[in-house]
Amino acid sequence: MIALRASQERGHADHGWLDSRHTFSFADYYDPRHMGYRALRVINEDRVAPGMGFGAHPHRDMEIISYVVDGALEHRDSMGNGSVIRRGEVQRISAGTGMLHSEYNPSATEPVHFLQIWVVPSVRGVQPSYDQRYFSNDEKRNRLRLIVSPDGRDASISIYQDAAVYASLLEAGHTVEHALAPGRHAWVQVIRGAVDLNGQTLGAGDGAAVSDAGRLTVAAREESELLLFDLA
Repeated sequence: MIALRASQERGHADHGWLDSRHTFSFADYYDPRHMGYRALRVINEDRVAPGMGFGAHPHRDMEIISYVVDGALEHRDSMGNGSVIRRGEVQRISAGTGMLHSEYNPSATEPVHFLQIWVVPSVRGVQPSYDQRYFSNDEKRNRLRLIVSPDGRDASISIYQDAAVYASLLEAGHTVEHALAPGRHAWVQVIRGAVDLNGQTLGAGDGAAVSDAGRLTVAAREESELLLFDLA
């Protein structure tokens, strides 16, 4: 079964410096029908104006993943980490017992476009930690590249949850497949382009919850970028 979450139905917040689309309920956007999916709690598609960003703010007991689509994001946190995250890089914060962080667009001229993803951890009260990895376009082209996993396999980033995240850059006409083990579920988020997911068309910003599918087939109608979440 596939349940479509259309792009235009997402929550929307426009703060001038920030344009944010909320797949699930977040901040002032609340829809009891869309509170998350399995352990996946937040998918925010954010565009931040040059020189602007999120000041220092706290988190705890959440796995926070940032996937940069275009531009750059400058990160600082109370653990002493400071870095600039660019396209192709993925950041993970395990907030655990609590931490502070800020995220800014360091460019004076170019906006930054990224996905902020929250996953509810399977354990609480862990020591806060940080990781950042680069995954090249070639690693993701016309295949599903594992970028996040519970065990860090295949040089992916590890999180405290039985969830795997794959990224793909598909050229028009190309197809990728993913087998879902019995009892597993999936969420597919299209970042740009358009794909057919088991025969159902998804465009940029669309998401889809998948259950009882066995196998997922994603075929690109045009050049596309997407994330696939394999969830318990």
